[in-house]
Amino acid sequence: MLELWVKALHIIAVVAWMAGMFYLPRLFVYHAMSEPGSQQSETFKVMERRLLRIIMNPASIVVWITGPYLAWAWGMYHDGWFIAKVILVIALTTLHHLLARWRKEFAADKNRHDAKFYRYVNEIPTLLLIGIVVLVVVKPF
Repeated sequence: MLELWVKALHIIAVVAWMAGMFYLPRLFVYHAMSEPGSQQSETFKVMERRLLRIIMNPASIVVWITGPYLAWAWGMYHDGWFIAKVILVIALTTLHHLLARWRKEFAADKNRHDAKFYRYVNEIPTLLLIGIVVLVVVKPF
C-alpha cells in the first residue's frame, strides 16, 4: 500500500514539475521581448523566481526521491526501458538547471538569448515527456 501512495505522490510531482517546465520557457519568450528594467520585466522576474522556487524545484526533488524508491521497491533498476527513462529524466533535469541559470541572467538583466531561442527551448520538455511516457507505458525493451 505504501508504494501506491508513493506512486501517487510521484505522479503529482511529475505533473507539477512538467507544468513548470512548459511554462518557464514560455515566460522567457515574453520576458526576452520586454525592455530590461521595465515594469513588465520586473513582473516576469517575480513570476519566474516563484515558479522555479515554489513549484519546480520542490517537485523535481520529490520526483528524484520517489522515482528511485519505486524503482527499488519494484525491482526495475535493471530493465532496459527504465535505464532509458532515467537518461531522459537526467536530460530533463539538466534542462531544469539551464532554465534556472537563464532565470538568474534575466534577474540580473543579462539575458543573452532572443525570444526565438526560448521558443525552441520550450519544445524540449514536450519531446522528453513523450519519450518518458512511451518508455513507462509501452516498455519497449
